Amino acid sequence: MSHTSALLTDLYELTMMAGYLDQGKAGDVATFDLYFRRNPYVGGYSVAAGLECAVNAVLDARFSGEDIGYLRSLRSPRGRQTFPDAFLDYLASYRFRGDIRAVPEGTVVFPNEPLVQVRGGVIECQLIEAVLLCHINFQTLVATKAARIWEAARRTPVLEFGLRRAQGPDGAMGATRAAMIGGADATSNVLGAASLAMPARGTHAHSWIQSFDSELDAFRAYAALFPDECTLLVDTYDTLKSGVPNAIRVGKELEASGHRLAGIRIDSGDLAFLSKKARAALDGAGLGYVKIVASNELDEYIVADLLAQGGRIDVWGVGTRLVTGAGEGGGALGGVYKMAEYNGAPKIKISSNIEKMTNPGLKKIVRFYGEDGLMEADALAEDSEDLSAGDVPIVDPSNPLRRTTLHSRRRVELLVPVVRGGALAYEFPPLDEIRAHRTRQLDELHESYKRLPNPHEYKVGLTHRLWDVKEKMIAAVAGGE
Repeated sequence: MSHTSALLTDLYELTMMAGYLDQGKAGDVATFDLYFRRNPYVGGYSVAAGLECAVNAVLDARFSGEDIGYLRSLRSPRGRQTFPDAFLDYLASYRFRGDIRAVPEGTVVFPNEPLVQVRGGVIECQLIEAVLLCHINFQTLVATKAARIWEAARRTPVLEFGLRRAQGPDGAMGATRAAMIGGADATSNVLGAASLAMPARGTHAHSWIQSFDSELDAFRAYAALFPDECTLLVDTYDTLKSGVPNAIRVGKELEASGHRLAGIRIDSGDLAFLSKKARAALDGAGLGYVKIVASNELDEYIVADLLAQGGRIDVWGVGTRLVTGAGEGGGALGGVYKMAEYNGAPKIKISSNIEKMTNPGLKKIVRFYGEDGLMEADALAEDSEDLSAGDVPIVDPSNPLRRTTLHSRRRVELLVPVVRGGALAYEFPPLDEIRAHRTRQLDELHESYKRLPNPHEYKVGLTHRLWDVKEKMIAAVAGGE
């Protein structure tokens, strides 16, 4: 047996775990919240993703003999063994035995509310911090990017084309999955498509055209081999003078043989102008059914701009900026994992930066919906609070002067049990159900939160009971009691 993924953690998790054991804290129970402080891309919402991968990694983690041997080999600068033998013996029988509650994948989520809540022995809760953040931060980032692109494209088909630009093979697979959750309809990543039971889609490269004596010969050869799924790349030489006319010719030849040209792809130039001209030429030739695919470093802003210019694009091939989560306020989600409770007592992190101050205690999230069926606000409450009926006043934790009272009758608790006592207690839905859930969630989110420039800020507030606990803890730390 070689090294296992149990070592996929930051060193300080292991040093803290060894410290807990040394200090007699092995039986202590803690609760940790995993959340993010800001929506990526300066946006108005995020889409939760990565939970299934993260939980499977947590439950599968076991330290092999090679893992223990490696940790035993670590030495301080003075040659002292880094980890005590008692701790290494503990790791040899380690498995996660705690509880996990989480927001289901595909759910629209907002800053400062727990996406994942972990409760159990402080040692085991500490170990899984890094692996949870690794999966959920990345996949939530990419799922959010995909949702923004899908919305900008007015919910027309989006293809994930990012394999070759992804952050390595593991990043490519995680990005493909997250893109499907967020809004992509198919992927060029064949392994991703096979693993996820999603459609694989693609066209051909310019090298295919260049390997023939003429563009027309290349188109004909490709159409002969794939007569019912042929999309032709038309910008190798001249999109309007060569590519589109040759594609039309091949399209008519396919019609004559009982087939249909699926589409053309434009990968360079003025995509709005070229797509309008190409659409007119295709329609004029009686090929109105042929789809126009656009690619070339697209993101939500470019897609929205192309449509605003009247671009006639049916399908969007998005690669680099989707799978890398690129863009203003992107690159990383910035999720954190903070202790909220220890041995039944609420815990808080105090900071001069109010954004970094945590919300204490074991909590739940209740989402309120207005009479129009749209999301109105989320309330963070102590887990024991009953918010099933009546008015619920909430306080904005970043600005306590901002307060509102929620009256709506439709209320949904967002955190669901996923792991109990170290055993899976949740049936992860298939990807198509997660995608359908994401669509419903975005349908229930007002357009003001989805717009690209200056989105409205969604309300996430603390109940008065939870706010009072937080205020008293802040006052105690500050010497007010």
